[in-house]
Amino acid sequence: MSVSTGTPAVMGGDDRFPAPVYAETVLAPGFMHSQKHLVGHLLRLHRAHAAMLAEQGLLEAQQATALFKALDKVEATFAAMTEPVAYTGEYEDLFFYIEKLIAEDIAAQRVDPDVAGRLHTGRSRNDIDHTLFKMALRERLDTLGTAVLDLVDTLMARARADAGTIILAYTHGQPAQPSTYGHYLGAVIETLLRDFNRLMEARAVVDRSPLGAAAITTTGFPLDRQRVADLLGFPVILRNSYGCIAGADYTAATYGAIKLMALSLGRFAQDMAYWTAYEVGQLRFSDGFVQISSIMPQKRNPVPVEHMRLLASLTAGHADAVLLALHNTPFIDMNDNEHEVHGAGYEAFATAHRVLALMAGVVRSAEINGKRVRANIEASYATITELADSLVREENLPFSKAHHIAAALARHMQASGETLSNVPYETFTRIFSETAGREPTFDEATFRRVTTPEHFVAVRKLPGGPAPEAMAESLAVYTGEAADARAVIATHRARDAASKELLADAMATLMTTATGA
Repeated sequence: MSVSTGTPAVMGGDDRFPAPVYAETVLAPGFMHSQKHLVGHLLRLHRAHAAMLAEQGLLEAQQATALFKALDKVEATFAAMTEPVAYTGEYEDLFFYIEKLIAEDIAAQRVDPDVAGRLHTGRSRNDIDHTLFKMALRERLDTLGTAVLDLVDTLMARARADAGTIILAYTHGQPAQPSTYGHYLGAVIETLLRDFNRLMEARAVVDRSPLGAAAITTTGFPLDRQRVADLLGFPVILRNSYGCIAGADYTAATYGAIKLMALSLGRFAQDMAYWTAYEVGQLRFSDGFVQISSIMPQKRNPVPVEHMRLLASLTAGHADAVLLALHNTPFIDMNDNEHEVHGAGYEAFATAHRVLALMAGVVRSAEINGKRVRANIEASYATITELADSLVREENLPFSKAHHIAAALARHMQASGETLSNVPYETFTRIFSETAGREPTFDEATFRRVTTPEHFVAVRKLPGGPAPEAMAESLAVYTGEAADARAVIATHRARDAASKELLADAMATLMTTATGA
């Protein structure tokens, strides 16, 4: 189906539905989207609704059985397809196309043809569509949550291996204090576990069944909303029928959580980019993750970090597209929260999976350049905070005075080109005496020891710090939280599997009743 680009000779409306341009720009893409993402969910929903109707006395067991057979035939038809069904405009959307296939099979079964139409008792495409979108989202959220936890596992393995690997931490883009790679990764782990929790909080908003809301005010038929929710794996119904149709917060919650996760991933990627820069050089990628220059023989370009940053930004952008589509829309049933926007949102899931997988691969292979770290710590006097702290502990000075002494020593070293490992001890004692009015009590060995990065890390034992005992405690907590998170996903999947068994049992019971067995 093509769209004319010329100006029609006579202006006027297209009196036959669908107008070609509407079909090409809206209906055909929606039809293809539904085939790709929603067919399986729609057939499952049809089966659950038919079973509930029969249990409520709104269908006879024989009629429900005929519908189950027709739905099996439709499922087999789609499974056998090598290409999607082309959109012709004969049927507005996939719902009506499948309704036609059901009717054809019902007729082939020599059953009352009205049975096909009875399947739609008490329903609307309004509550059907939102149910389908929710079924697709909760499945995607579980899969994405699993990918987040896979990255967390990779980060935890690396954090354990590098719990004692010294790095230089930065604030405001400047060298700040020594820490460990494991400690830094622990911060990323905590952030990702919070991101996982936000994804699951969004899933809890998604996981409420709107079926039974019909167009917007429910229906006069005695449907069992909770029963059909159970058959589809929803733990509860979304109560208010108006909200079932008008609410878009389940969509916003999903993509809000994805956007926040993308921001987290992008910031980690940006740190990796900074750390791999020649001027910093504390992180080195393995050869499998660097690209060469076509002209500069010496180049080792850590290009994957750029792709991580890009993919994180694209994920945030796709999520933003959904959120912006919902902005300033009315609180009614509307297409702004239907096929088009959900299709756009699925791109956020796709790019999120790519960045999570790439990041895990890079983390597994990248190594800290210890020699460069040592040089950067030396050149930046990054351990001097601990000198000030030690003066408070060992010399009983107020921190303000200890800070003044350490700052004066830093200014001297900046001017002289010396470092904490080679500045004369006498320079320190002179500066100390000028400020404190007395000689220090600790000797040169103590001065050298307290300004090493190993000592700096070792004394930071508070919960959440980089010292070995603090890191061991943190990693134990992360391990437990990650296990709990895996259990959440397992619970979701177990509930879904149980609901499929429940539906199969309901269908089997009705088919047995229909045959009189």
